[in-house]
Amino acid sequence: MTERSHRFTDDLYGWITHTDLASNDADATRNWCADVLGWSFQPPFPVGDGDYHLFAYSDAGGGGIRQTAPDETTGATPTVHVRDTRAAYEHALRAGAEPVRPPTKIMDGVCTALVRAPGGVLIGFSGPTG
Repeated sequence: MTERSHRFTDDLYGWITHTDLASNDADATRNWCADVLGWSFQPPFPVGDGDYHLFAYSDAGGGGIRQTAPDETTGATPTVHVRDTRAAYEHALRAGAEPVRPPTKIMDGVCTALVRAPGGVLIGFSGPTG
């Protein structure tokens, strides 16, 4: 199997370019979003206890739909496009965020991290380094 890779767009740094949707029925959510919202999907790939359904709603944004993990509730998490995932993560912690998931390589060229910003809001970071 070929490893997935991604190239970031320089002029989108600071934008929310990916939204992760945790669903109790990922397939039903995927089908609804395709039908009602017109989102296009790539073939799903396995993650955790199910498939991850990558979608696009424009050339600059999209996300993924996955099965809700046992220890979480359904919902959406925005992910911000950053130049350096580790630097953004560490800056967020110094500014008062709580760590949720440290910088982790997802595929070639993509490293993500997750923090809980003051007030309890989850915010993801995604960039080419970590």
